[in-house]
Amino acid sequence: MRKPLFLSLLFVLFVQLLVGQTVQNNALEQFRTEKFGMFLHWGLYAQTAGDWKGHKVKGGEHFMLYERIPVQEYGTIADQFNPIKFDADAWVKQTKETGMKYIVFTAKHHDGFAMYNSASSDYNIVKRSPFKRDPIAALAKACKKYKITLCLYYSLGRDWQDPDVPTNWPVKAGRSNTWDYPNEDAKVFNRYFERKVKPQITELLSNYGPIGALWFDTPELISKTESAELKALVNKLQPNCLVNNRIGNGYGDFSISEQSLSPSSKKAWESCLTIGQNWGYNKHDSLWKSPEMLVRHLVEVVANGGNLLLNIGPKGDGAFPDWATARLKAIGKWMDINHEAIYASHPWLAIKENRSEKTDNISIEESKNAIKDAVFDGTPKSLTPDVYYTANDKAVYAFLRSWQKPDVLLKQINKSILSVKNIELLGNNKKIKWTVNNEGLSLDLPSDYNKGNQIPVYVLKITAN
Repeated sequence: MRKPLFLSLLFVLFVQLLVGQTVQNNALEQFRTEKFGMFLHWGLYAQTAGDWKGHKVKGGEHFMLYERIPVQEYGTIADQFNPIKFDADAWVKQTKETGMKYIVFTAKHHDGFAMYNSASSDYNIVKRSPFKRDPIAALAKACKKYKITLCLYYSLGRDWQDPDVPTNWPVKAGRSNTWDYPNEDAKVFNRYFERKVKPQITELLSNYGPIGALWFDTPELISKTESAELKALVNKLQPNCLVNNRIGNGYGDFSISEQSLSPSSKKAWESCLTIGQNWGYNKHDSLWKSPEMLVRHLVEVVANGGNLLLNIGPKGDGAFPDWATARLKAIGKWMDINHEAIYASHPWLAIKENRSEKTDNISIEESKNAIKDAVFDGTPKSLTPDVYYTANDKAVYAFLRSWQKPDVLLKQINKSILSVKNIELLGNNKKIKWTVNNEGLSLDLPSDYNKGNQIPVYVLKITAN
């Protein structure tokens, strides 16, 4: 009897594992099809907006670390934090109108302050601020209404409110609270892990409905055992919930390129970028990427098989900055015309025209050194005209980025690669004549190709026989 029982139990475990893997694969496939999301960095740092005690701070939303502000003093910012203009419906509606499919909201940043009603820590927006409302509850409701996937950010290896969080980047104690808790060697990460991380992750995955992904940040000194335990907890509470690679120790479902467009994995990956210099709202920020540059970044990331997560830092009153809203609306108009080349696509045989070894040899970087500090931007700054490609089962899409002339030569498309049946310019109903030979595909754009288009990134839909 023991052998049949053992075999039955083994079979049950195998089936559970198989079902769990299928669920994860489906969730990952959905993530890959969503392509474009909104990152929302919002916390007490939005209230101070880049100032502290009459001077401009360094480190943006990390200013608690740079200014070495005691937890008790930093917590007093919550006394004035009353974002009466916060409107979750407006945030999510803008997300949808921009053409984004998911939101990643900061449930807890490095300062340790929870932006939701946490039962395990009263250091949160509901219990400590006059606002007394739970933003995640409101966002969950709005995301359901607009069919946007809700994902949550959680600072894992850094928490300046907790006494048991040692760090090792860029050096020992380099990102630790050593002014309140100076004895770095006495800190035991597992105490923080059991006291705060596991209870709060349980709350986040139990109280707000389906969560598409947990976007962990800064794994720092989490052990392999703890990463595995955390992944198992997520899978138990919400099997469809993905985690990024910053859960640590190789347990992530997708990887992150921070402030970079280079693929960080040969599998699923996501590029997260700021519009300005900072992640959180900073009134001194004045260097903002143009809508044209942001669309160029979106195209490059998607052509390389990744997702783009574009960050907004809402203000202390809960409203989006005007400069952010203007850019989101411009991107939304471009997406209205060209969305099929983004959402329904995958990388084509060629990523772009004029490939070179220098740009195409990607270094896969999964180490702790891939995590950058607060103010950093490694994205391209050039607006040089070029061509990128995506494809689906029915067509190849050629993105003419920052295009300034009517004539087009696509050397990556010739008779041996593609038998061309039809070519159209998305958003324009004029017929296009073309010739294709062994040298490539030649065509002239319609005379009005650039009329009324605020963003000079044009998309050719090339249908094959």
